[in-house]
Formats: sequence, structure tokens, C-alpha cells
Amino acid sequence: MRLTFPPGFRFGTATSSYQIEGAIEEGGRGPSIWDTFSHTPGKVLNGDHGDIACDHYNRWPEDIALLKTLGVSAYRFSIAWPRVLPTGLESTPNPAGLAFYDRLVDALLEAGIEPWVTLYHWDLPQTLQDQGGWPDRSIVEHFVRFSDVVSRALGDRVGHWITHNEPWVVAMLGHETGAHAPGIVDKGKALAAAHHVLLSHGAAVPVIRANVPGAKVGITVNLCPAVPASPSDIDAEATRRYDGYINRWYLDPLYGRGYPEDRIAAHVEEGWLESPELPFLQDGDLETIAVERDFLGINYYSRAVIRGAEDGNLPRTVFTLPKASMHTDFDWEVQGNSLYDILCRLHTDYGEKEIVVTENGCAYSDGPDESGCIADTRRTVYLRDHIVACHRAIEEGVPLTGYFAWSLLDNFEWAEGYSKRFGLVWVDFETLERRPKDSYFWYAKTIASGVDPWSL
Repeated sequence: MRLTFPPGFRFGTATSSYQIEGAIEEGGRGPSIWDTFSHTPGKVLNGDHGDIACDHYNRWPEDIALLKTLGVSAYRFSIAWPRVLPTGLESTPNPAGLAFYDRLVDALLEAGIEPWVTLYHWDLPQTLQDQGGWPDRSIVEHFVRFSDVVSRALGDRVGHWITHNEPWVVAMLGHETGAHAPGIVDKGKALAAAHHVLLSHGAAVPVIRANVPGAKVGITVNLCPAVPASPSDIDAEATRRYDGYINRWYLDPLYGRGYPEDRIAAHVEEGWLESPELPFLQDGDLETIAVERDFLGINYYSRAVIRGAEDGNLPRTVFTLPKASMHTDFDWEVQGNSLYDILCRLHTDYGEKEIVVTENGCAYSDGPDESGCIADTRRTVYLRDHIVACHRAIEEGVPLTGYFAWSLLDNFEWAEGYSKRFGLVWVDFETLERRPKDSYFWYAKTIASGVDPWSL
């Protein structure tokens, strides 16, 4: 099967700072909320933490060599906020922190790889958390300043900027369920955090553009297509609520539609809000959030099949996955067609002018066999199905311009520690040896030839 993508289409891969860098006390880096969270007993599986992770901070030349051999045209990575501004309050940035990213960007360009910078991928300086973190409105000004510092330093070489990665995760896993740092369980604070992430995005975009003439600036949201488990009205209502909770609460304000009224009503009904008046919303906020973007990044991993409660109860959402389906080690259903569906929805319902799949991947535990090879066939099947879905969407007119596989390396997988492996490259977390998996070689051949090697 020949997969002919439009000229200029980018194939890349992605990582994030806390998941791979390690070196948490080197080069003047300050503590982040994930340092604190992962060292709190019981928060991360097996007591794992990112103190060393993949030691990318010291081994980055080896990782860039892996990228070059892979043949990607772009690499998405994030900036560790506490490496640049150790407390977030400094009047001047940390020179050693900026120097690390200077070296990384220069080496990527020398290798012919376009750097894509994500400014926030969840490692907030602990000092800013101590002052209130994302639920406190003052965080917006701090993020804008961080964006200003980094875009001034790297903007002469970096043309693609992503303000935030997955606002839903920051807000809900960090502040509703407490499953991620900073580990807060407070629905009101979760909604305030979501708003301030979106608001800081809107406030930072013009600053980045001023510092980087010609920059392309966007935000990355994680989207989860939802379908009802049955034709029943209660499943349909639960699906609508879930879609509002995870998708429309972020998409609608980004597209100038404000927060969805049906989801506001649901938040009141479910006890998140005392009234439909949003206490964190101020005049002008929605206009700021809806600032014109150059692209929307989406992270897609699986769909949600939704079953409501029994009749007469408050509709709730429960993931119910078909037993016959393939699943990843996270028990997420493998469903490439749903990536096609969400891409088409963004095109038809929202009229997005440019979309980039900024993350897509799967967790499987395959490791080296006796010969040292890593036959991660399930990952190759997953990537193949989802790249085909992207190609199909483009043929339907969707303005999709890039695909970034998650992830280059096996890494620290947040609350799951090192138990879940998403990488194209296997990492021995004892020796830090890197070893490409079979999926790495498949992806390299597909990028180079435009032909699915399995079809030959």
C-alpha cells in the first residue's frame, strides 16, 4: 500500500522533559511538582520517579542520532520550566538551563530535523505551585513570562510552538482525581485550573509571535471520541456529558464558542459548580482564549464507549470496551477509525484550518528476545492502522499536516512509573542502553518510501 502524503507533510516523534531528561539537580534546575509528587509515597507505581529517567540531559547526542537514523523531519520536545526558571520567580533565566536547549536545537537543525517546542508539559516549578498553581489566576502572568523568556532565547531557530500539552490532564488528573501532580482533589479548583491553562495559552500567543516573526503557534489537546454503548437514551445522554467533559470544554472556547452551556448545567447538577456563573471567568477572558492559532495539535490514543447509569439515576460515564477488541497494556482499545472520526469532526464541526497529530502511540511491554531483537508487532500494527487513518482523513479533505508518534523512547510514564513502554526505542532503565524496536525500523521505512513495508 503506497501512502502518498501531501508535499511538506511532517513525520516526527515526540517526548517530554520530565519523562526523559532526568538530571533533576544538574545545571541549576529547580524542583517541579512532579519531583514532589513522585517522591510522595503511594503516588507513583513502585515508587518510581524521574530523577534519572532516560538521562536524556546527558545522552541527548545519542538520542538525536536515533532520530536522524529514523528519518523523521520533525521532533517535538518540551522545555522544563524549572530548568529555565528554577522557581518561576527569577528576574533572569538560568543560563545553564537555556544552554541545554540551545545545544539541543542546534544539533537537531544540524541533523536536518525541525524542532517543535512545547512550552508546558506538566512540570510546573514547585514554588509556583506553593503560591497557588494553576487554580490561581496569577499563574497566567507567570506562564506568559516563561513563554517570553524561552521564545526570545530559541525563536531565531524554532518556528513551531505549542503552548500547552493536554489541558484536560493538567486540570482533571492533576486537580479533580489527584492521579497526577500536584495531586489535588477539588472539582472547583479543577475547573479553575482548566480555565487558567486556556487563558495563559491565549495570553502567550501574541508574545511568542512578537518574539518570533513568522512563528506558527498552536496548542495541543487530548481528544477522546465517545460513542454510546447502546441506542438507549441514557447512554446517549451519558455520551453527550462525557464529550462535553473531555472534548468540548476545551475545543469550544478555543474556537470562540465559550464554555458549552449543556456541560455548565451538568457541572451544576453534578456538584462541580454552585450556579451557572463561572467564578473564575472575567470580562475579556473568552476573547483571549479564542486568539487566532496557526494549528491545533491533537493527541489521540483511543476512543471511549460510554454506558450510562441505570434509568432514574444521574447519568454517569463508564468506559465499556468491546471484549473482542485489541487492547494496549493500558487496556485502551485499539481503534484507528476513531482517529479518522475525530479528525473529520474538527474539520466539519469546527472548521480547523490546520491540524497536527502531535501524539499517537501505544504501550506494550515487548522486550529483547534471545537474539536481542524486539519484535513489537502489536505496536507496528497500531501505528500502521493510525497512519492509514490519517491518510484517509487527508483524502477526505482534512487539513492534516503532520503526525508525531509517541514516543521516541520508553520513558517515565507518569503515575505508572516505568511499567508502561510507549517507545519506538527500548530503554534498559538499569543501564540506560537504547535499542530500536522492530516498530522503529518499520516507521523508518514507511517515512523513507511512503510505502507500508508489510505490503511489499
